[in-house]
Amino acid sequence: MDPGSQVESNSTERDELPTAPAESTPAAPAAPSAAAAVGHVTRLVHGDKEIFLIGTAHVSRKSVEEVERVIHELRPDTVCVELDEQRFRMLEDDRSWKKLDIFQVIRQKRVLFLLSSLALSAYQKRLGDKLGVRPGAELLAGVHAARAVGAELVLADRDVQATLKRTWANLSFWDKAQISSGLMAVPFSMDEIDEERIEELKDQDTIGEMMHEVAKQFPRVKEPLIDERDAYLMSSIQEAPGRRIVGVVGAAHVAGMVARLGQPADRLELSKLPPPSKLAAVLGWLIPALVIGSFYFGFRNQSWQGLEQMLFAWILPTGLLSAIFTVAALGHPLTVLTAFIAAPITTLHPALGAGMVTGLLEAYLRKPTVEDCEGIQAAFSSLRGLYQNSATRVLLVFVGSTIGAALGAWIGASWVISLL
Repeated sequence: MDPGSQVESNSTERDELPTAPAESTPAAPAAPSAAAAVGHVTRLVHGDKEIFLIGTAHVSRKSVEEVERVIHELRPDTVCVELDEQRFRMLEDDRSWKKLDIFQVIRQKRVLFLLSSLALSAYQKRLGDKLGVRPGAELLAGVHAARAVGAELVLADRDVQATLKRTWANLSFWDKAQISSGLMAVPFSMDEIDEERIEELKDQDTIGEMMHEVAKQFPRVKEPLIDERDAYLMSSIQEAPGRRIVGVVGAAHVAGMVARLGQPADRLELSKLPPPSKLAAVLGWLIPALVIGSFYFGFRNQSWQGLEQMLFAWILPTGLLSAIFTVAALGHPLTVLTAFIAAPITTLHPALGAGMVTGLLEAYLRKPTVEDCEGIQAAFSSLRGLYQNSATRVLLVFVGSTIGAALGAWIGASWVISLL
């Protein structure tokens, strides 16, 4: 923490909020962990700026009321919210799903990112419906309150795509498998939780324990998902215009942000997309190289008969498993046939994928409507909903055929090599 910065925590249960002392000299900074542990509003002094961080929960009615009250009472120069441009647009326009272009999602290879986002938002929506609060309502309340008091609005968070891609790139294969399976199960598991429990989760000790557990189980997740965003958010807020600033952020970020008060952060560097892994590129070509090399040696040593055996050993498992997984996703019969034909070919090139071919074909055949796209979030609330919605059916076909082709490639490669 910068020597010219000061931290003071305040419980929002008090009748009055603190204001900056006139012509005062900043006292020695308190320990960040202790400072962030009391109440939901933390007052920071950084140079000539007075910053109030409101730690919120994204499905808390009390957080909405607290954000509105604090902003109206303080009438800050600037309000910073934990949103990027993309999430801000989606939060303000609750019909934005109508504009989803499923073809572009598949072409740009954003299916897994979209599925992860949908899984988490579906869980938040179910929780919000149960508590009578729209997910992210406290952030939207911050936006509306800023406009009401004439404050400047700053979208302080990093682009969500950068966060997701940096997080994904930081994970091992097994981490990705665990997290992907966990995310897909999230919308269908609704533990009993009430408003009182939500308020408890905003407590800094509870948040700290949760972050500690996440860090232990997935240490590679915490840095890009939490630590980098703590630095990005704090940098955005302390560089925001005006002398009195209110920051509306998730309670999980407050302690980390306080610890970074006064520290510079290169937000452009933190927003860079990770370069493709050289190891992944090498491994991506490994199986195709082994298989194609085996075809060559099979033909050279055993003529056409050997090549035919190897082609059969490659085509059968890759095509069959991709087709079976497409059937499991309730793909169109023509898509199932295409999966069988495309998988043995696409698995021989790392830049291609069976899912891209089957997904585009399924989208063409199903022709998801505006209503399907608008209901894509609601579809994630149940397994039946996933299969009934044409847009999510396309996503299931993409994932299913891809997984089937990948499994078949490992089996096929082993079979082909055994025939040498």
